[in-house]
Amino acid sequence: MHITALRETEPGSSSYRLSWLATAAEGHPLGVAYLRVPTVPGADHRAELDVSVHPAERGHGVGTALFEAAAAAARKLGRRSVTAGPVAGGSPFLAARGMRPVLNLTFARLAMTDADLARLARLAGEPHPGYRLQSWEGTVAGDLAPSFAASRRAMDDMPMDETDVAAEAWDVDRVRAIAAAIDRRGDVLCTVAAIREDDGSVVGFTELVVPGKGTGDAQHYGTGVLPEHRGRGLARWMKAAAILHVRQAHPDVAGLLTDTADSNVAMRRVNDVLGYVPTHWSVLYQLDL
Repeated sequence: MHITALRETEPGSSSYRLSWLATAAEGHPLGVAYLRVPTVPGADHRAELDVSVHPAERGHGVGTALFEAAAAAARKLGRRSVTAGPVAGGSPFLAARGMRPVLNLTFARLAMTDADLARLARLAGEPHPGYRLQSWEGTVAGDLAPSFAASRRAMDDMPMDETDVAAEAWDVDRVRAIAAAIDRRGDVLCTVAAIREDDGSVVGFTELVVPGKGTGDAQHYGTGVLPEHRGRGLARWMKAAAILHVRQAHPDVAGLLTDTADSNVAMRRVNDVLGYVPTHWSVLYQLDL
């Protein structure tokens, strides 16, 4: 077996990716490992690992060799921790290599054919004095961009249990870079934001990504409300409006997928109210270096 180290030729604006390819003596591939290395302040202490071995080649040390190569690289880079997963039902492979479970996640799906559109319309139409909703696809408009970037701190205290995370730095360039990356791969970023009526600033947001072909399932990327604006039902309001937006703008989408930390009781309650049905449970693992 031979391990070849590779690196992305065009790194992203907030991370880059290293990879290792395991091949047999005759050259055919056995498995691969990827290590995503964040570079933004607040995330530059960690890395994210993914190891995949062809089923026919498992049990022969390929995964271990790839895992050790990636872990060694993370240590050399001065990273404090490496996460892997989430893995449905857990991973004996990761546990056997010193990774510990740090976060349990519930995955859920809203089938668009089962969505109660009349009820969602009522929820999206509920008055929230002092606030209004605004939706868009793609990159945020210039006048909203600064406060939209600033609103990302709503995710800073998202329940992550024992995961080694910290508040990340966000600015307009990073927000736009993410939107541009989604656009380049042919998908559609849909955003609904809650905006203060008095000053026009963004105080909350929910995002989801629709496949470029307009069919299959769309994926929620994140929902957050700034701490000083919580307790007013804004998350439910935004997500109800987002579901209706997808239904109208992308009628062939079959469902919406989301994943939420089991300890994030408030967001799980929102998902339940909106009709999301749990599909499976997964575990995120972490290696402390």
